Amino acid sequence: MDAKFSIKTTSPFFVVLCLSVLMFFTLSCFSADPDPLQDICVADLNSTIKMNGFPCKPESQVTSNDFFFSGLMTGASTANPEGFGVKRGDVTTFPALNTQGLTVARIDLAPGGIVPLHVHPRGSEANFILKGKVYFGFITTTDVLYAKVMKPGVLNIIPRGLVHFAANVGPRKAVIIAVLNSQLPGFANIPTNLFNSTPAIPNFILAKNFRVDEKIIAAIKAKFALNDSLATGTWQYI
Repeated sequence: MDAKFSIKTTSPFFVVLCLSVLMFFTLSCFSADPDPLQDICVADLNSTIKMNGFPCKPESQVTSNDFFFSGLMTGASTANPEGFGVKRGDVTTFPALNTQGLTVARIDLAPGGIVPLHVHPRGSEANFILKGKVYFGFITTTDVLYAKVMKPGVLNIIPRGLVHFAANVGPRKAVIIAVLNSQLPGFANIPTNLFNSTPAIPNFILAKNFRVDEKIIAAIKAKFALNDSLATGTWQYI
C-alpha cells in the first residue's frame, strides 16, 4: 500500500507542497516570532551578548553558504527507547534562519516508534508525511483528541502550545518533514518533564495527580533513570 502513495522528493507535487508550506510559515502575519527589521541577520552563535534571539553576524562575513543547509538529507538514529530520531534545521543548526520565524526538521520513526507526548510553547507545527504510515494526534485544552492515520502526501497542522504525539503504525520506517513558525519553537517532553526533572517532582505530587500509589511513581521514575544515559530523539532546544 505504501508504494502506491510513494512520492519522490524531486516530483513537482513535492516541490509545490514544500514551497506552499514554507510560504505559509514565512508570512509575517502567521509567524510566532517578531518581524525582522533587516534583509538578513545570520545568527552569530558565538556572541556573548544575551538577547531574545541571536545578534547578527557582520554582513561582511556572510557568504552564500550561510543560506544553504544539507542537514536533513539523512535521518537521525532511532536506536533509543522511543524509536525516534530527529534532524532539526533551526537557528542553532542553520543560523540564516535567525529572525525568519521558521524551523524545518526531519523526523524518522522506526516501526512501532513514537514521538512522545510534548508541546511546542513558541510555535505551531505542520507535518508532511514523506514515507510510512503515522498516527498523529493533538489534544485541546478542553480534553478533545483530534487524530488520524496519515499516509505519504498528507499534511496536518498542530496548533501552537497543544499537547500532541505521533506513532509509526506501519511495518516500515516512517519519515516526516515538520515545519514550525518559530526559529526556536521549544520542545517540552511531557514524560521526561514529569518523571525525570531536576530536581525531581515529589512522588506524592505525581501520585495525587495520576491517582496512583507512590510506589508506581517511583517505579516509573526508575525506568527513566535507567534510560537516562541513552540518546533519545527529543529536540534539544534552549
